[in-house]
Amino acid sequence: MATNEEQRHRMIERLVGRPAAAPLDACVALWQGLAAQLSAIIGQGGFDSLYNRSAHLARQTRPWLAPSAGRDFSALRDSLAQQDAQQAGEACSALLIFFTDTLILLIGELLMTSILRAAWGDDAVNTAGKEPQP
Repeated sequence: MATNEEQRHRMIERLVGRPAAAPLDACVALWQGLAAQLSAIIGQGGFDSLYNRSAHLARQTRPWLAPSAGRDFSALRDSLAQQDAQQAGEACSALLIFFTDTLILLIGELLMTSILRAAWGDDAVNTAGKEPQP
C-alpha cells in the first residue's frame, strides 16, 4: 500500500503529464491554481517564499529552472520551454513535489489535501493513488 506521500507524488506526476500535448500549459495551470488558493491564505509574499525555496531545491539538479514565480509564472514557462518535454515535465513535478512536501511540514496533510482539492479539483486529488486509464 502506497503512503500518502507516494500517492501525492504520483498524482502530481500524472497531472503534470496531462495533457501530453501541452505539458507547459498543464504545469502553469497547476501552479496558478495553487498560487490562487495559497495567496489568499498566506499572501503573495508567503507563496513566493515557499516557491523560491522549492525552486532552490529543484535547481540543485536542474540549474536552468527559473528562480522566481512571478504572478503569471512566465519565467517558469520560459525555462521549461527551453527543455525537451520529458525534462520539463520532470522539473515541474519535482518543483511541485518539493513545494507540497515543504508545505505539509508546515500545515499538515489534511489542510494540504484540502488546498490541493480547492486548487486542482476533487477529481485530481481523489484519484491520487490510482493508475491513469489508457
